[in-house]
Amino acid sequence: MFDFDLSSLTYPLLIFVGFIAGFMNTMAGGGSLLTLPLLIFMGLPAAVANGTNRVAILMSTSSATLGFKSKNVSTFPFNIYLGISGLLGAFIGAKIAIEIDGGLFNKILAVIMIVVVGLIVLKPNIKQNDLIERLTGKHLIISIIAFFFIGIYGGFINAGIGFVIMLFLHYYNRLNLVKVNSAKVVIVMIYTSAALLTFALAGKVNWTYGLFLALGNILGGWTSSRWSVKKGESSIKFFLIVMVILMSIKLLFPESINEIYEFIIRKFFSN
Repeated sequence: MFDFDLSSLTYPLLIFVGFIAGFMNTMAGGGSLLTLPLLIFMGLPAAVANGTNRVAILMSTSSATLGFKSKNVSTFPFNIYLGISGLLGAFIGAKIAIEIDGGLFNKILAVIMIVVVGLIVLKPNIKQNDLIERLTGKHLIISIIAFFFIGIYGGFINAGIGFVIMLFLHYYNRLNLVKVNSAKVVIVMIYTSAALLTFALAGKVNWTYGLFLALGNILGGWTSSRWSVKKGESSIKFFLIVMVILMSIKLLFPESINEIYEFIIRKFFSN
């Protein structure tokens, strides 16, 4: 595609971008905004890039889960219930992703992301005294149902799903944002295992690229999980707003973003 040799940069680049994506995914979401274009740019078909990306997501969420646990932040067993529900949906979503083009769905998601920005910016913060967690009874049942459908999208492409999970857990289940992130990584870890299995059985995973990307993701997820607990909700909210905006731009104007992405690669990594 370009007049420089990318082969010598492939693995360092995967680790570097993986670190940034792992950090972003744990703080808010949108790491796939970086990793999916990179994998496609490196020559992987879209479906294979989608499946390969799941290796990194699974490893980074596992690392982030351990990071939160090291800080004694957990929503067990609530997160397990939602993770299992999402897992069932992810089998369906991954199957759809293998067979159907997701262009139109991405456009719809972009509009949803813009609405999400509006909710984050305009909706008043829940006062700390009002954060009475709603994790049992009817709230648990409704959450389980909701996460089945969230899992379908997670299995389909996953990009941007962190924003949806964070809003739901914060505004419906009334978790503070630190606990939201700790629950999110467990839920995504569980349902991603189903999506990865589906892609792998269909032969849509490049394991070498996936494992190098995962190495960066693990480091980024671990660093972000511990840093977010230290910095608290204000830093998480900032990352959430920034990443939702970037994700919306990516989904609405994919060609423009890809051109910018390729320009950056060519500018900084050409011989």
